[in-house]
Amino acid sequence: MHNSERLLVFPSLLNARDLGGYPTTDGSQTRWRSLLRSDDLAQLTPEGVQALAEYGVKTVVDLRWSEEIALNPSPIAKQAPQIRYVHASLLAATPAKWRELSKSCEKEMWKCVVLEQVRSDLKDVLKVIASAPAGPLLFHCVAGKDRTGIIAALMLTLADVKPESIASDYAESTQMLGDAYLKRYKDSDPQDVLENVRCPEEGVHNMLAYLKSQGGIREYFKKIGLNEMEIARLRGRLRD
Repeated sequence: MHNSERLLVFPSLLNARDLGGYPTTDGSQTRWRSLLRSDDLAQLTPEGVQALAEYGVKTVVDLRWSEEIALNPSPIAKQAPQIRYVHASLLAATPAKWRELSKSCEKEMWKCVVLEQVRSDLKDVLKVIASAPAGPLLFHCVAGKDRTGIIAALMLTLADVKPESIASDYAESTQMLGDAYLKRYKDSDPQDVLENVRCPEEGVHNMLAYLKSQGGIREYFKKIGLNEMEIARLRGRLRD
């Protein structure tokens, strides 16, 4: 079940939530109003942009590819210039491979493939988050489920969130997007639509097993090129 307190109403986003309030393995919980995940901000109405600004968002990290941004530009620069906007594409060098991976029957495994093969992109995105000023930071892609889901799962793992909560945060996108996407793509096969928004919890458990095989998330972050200070700053986003 999702925590209704976590859901963010920024019209017309479908898949926006705060990563605060998740239980950690040491009995604490993640910090509220620090790290937010969502789908494409190009969908925002002017009221939505205002709601996002009023929530106090200081930085937006856009994970979309350049061609996606060209088709649907972010409204942040024009409508909310007080918010810092950073474009940091994830998986930009391999969009065709990415589409093939994310639609394959081994969908539960694609996260591990990404962590193995797209380390440079991941490092760049995480460095942007590590260097961002204090205040709520929102990161997003198009549907806010796959690219966004990887970054969210990594950040929650670093914060020592319980594995079942990391998995449930990832799977939540299935529920958030399902009905809305069936309406949006009503001319498509409903089974195809639902399969495209499916975010299986096994994907996270496989990712956690992969990170364990790398010596844990801190070791993995060091391997991809993050230093101790950056890792500490990333953890500080969600933990005191």
